[in-house]
Amino acid sequence: MSVKIMSVIPRSLADKAGIKAGDTLITINDNEINDVLDYQFYVSDLKLVIGLDRRTVKVKKKEYEDLGLEFETYLMDKKQHCRNNCIFCFINQMPKGMRDTLYFKDDDSRLSFLQGNYITMTNLTDNDVERIIKMKLPMNISVHTTNPELRAQMTCNPNAGKCLQYLYKMAGAGIELNTQIVLVPDFNDGKELERTLNDLCNLFPAVKSIAIVPVGLTKFRDNLPELKSFDKESATKALKTIELFGDMMYEKYHARVVYPSDEFFLLAEKPMPDYDYYEDFDQFENGVGMCASLQKEFIDALADKREYSETDSDKRRLSIATGVLAAPLLKSLVGMMENDFPDTKVNVYTIRNDFFGETVTVAGLITAGDIINQLMPHKDELGDRLLITENMLKSGCDIFLDDKTISDVENTLSVKVISVPTDGYALLDAILGE
Repeated sequence: MSVKIMSVIPRSLADKAGIKAGDTLITINDNEINDVLDYQFYVSDLKLVIGLDRRTVKVKKKEYEDLGLEFETYLMDKKQHCRNNCIFCFINQMPKGMRDTLYFKDDDSRLSFLQGNYITMTNLTDNDVERIIKMKLPMNISVHTTNPELRAQMTCNPNAGKCLQYLYKMAGAGIELNTQIVLVPDFNDGKELERTLNDLCNLFPAVKSIAIVPVGLTKFRDNLPELKSFDKESATKALKTIELFGDMMYEKYHARVVYPSDEFFLLAEKPMPDYDYYEDFDQFENGVGMCASLQKEFIDALADKREYSETDSDKRRLSIATGVLAAPLLKSLVGMMENDFPDTKVNVYTIRNDFFGETVTVAGLITAGDIINQLMPHKDELGDRLLITENMLKSGCDIFLDDKTISDVENTLSVKVISVPTDGYALLDAILGE
């Protein structure tokens, strides 16, 4: 395979070497270039022999120096589409009429390495796995179960059980693996969860972390398999198994490895663990340790303000809109803040997810429509700004999942809306207007 060069950055190494837009990149140092992983791996050498369609070009470069080539897409070809039809797939549970990008299911090993996406391995070939091992690429794997038959059933893909061999092959080669399990009551919980955790723990240290998250079910499940959500009893039972394995790993290796998502503690009505429980926060993007991290950062930020700030007498009135999961924590943090800044008053509003259904509790899936509808009765109490988590928005944009914008919320509620990263320091700064 070869890749067409779309443009060359002016005065770059490639430009000075005479490479032109429209040239076709075939090899680097006699290695075939098929996509971005090949390109990034082989272009790191300091001396390059670049094979183009009708000539070769030699380039000397410094370590980390950019060659200056640009391609049609970031991956240099198309994303790999997921071949599964998982019984719990969230995308299958979204209503019609939303923007096209929300319905695309990727299952691309390149995005696992480059952006931290999780893959099921059903798109992998033997050659792909050999390349991962050769390049020593860390991978994020959606395992769900190590029972081959059950995995095939849950993904509706007969290959899903067979490709578990790739997991063991990569682990045997020392590839660093972060894994996740979407837990579905009466499918992969109970004894099946014990089997999966036992199998994955036996692959430590290659398997660096295991996140277990409860299945998310929306109200849009017509013609989909009938599934149950976790309740207090079933969440408590699952949490007991998860913590049993985590404690076992910590006692044996001084590394917890096995982590429940924050949602499990909420569902089981158990207190969240403290910051140290999560060690390196390897599964932060899976909602593992977000509450503990936010709390510690906020308390540390508050201590810094207390130590270095002069007496604060500014009067502030503002609000925060968040999901069911984070609301209790945010109310607690706001209470701490008001002890140090008594003239700052913050209303924390818990936004019920009417769009997807009340069982969806994370803030990142809240729509602008739900914020508007539920805050309209409190319009005159919102203060001079409304804080939301930036996870509610499309990456790099001001667009919510329902395609409404920050401006739509601002114009309807007559309040300035500010998106805040999931970071305690940033949250306190946003509250104090800094």
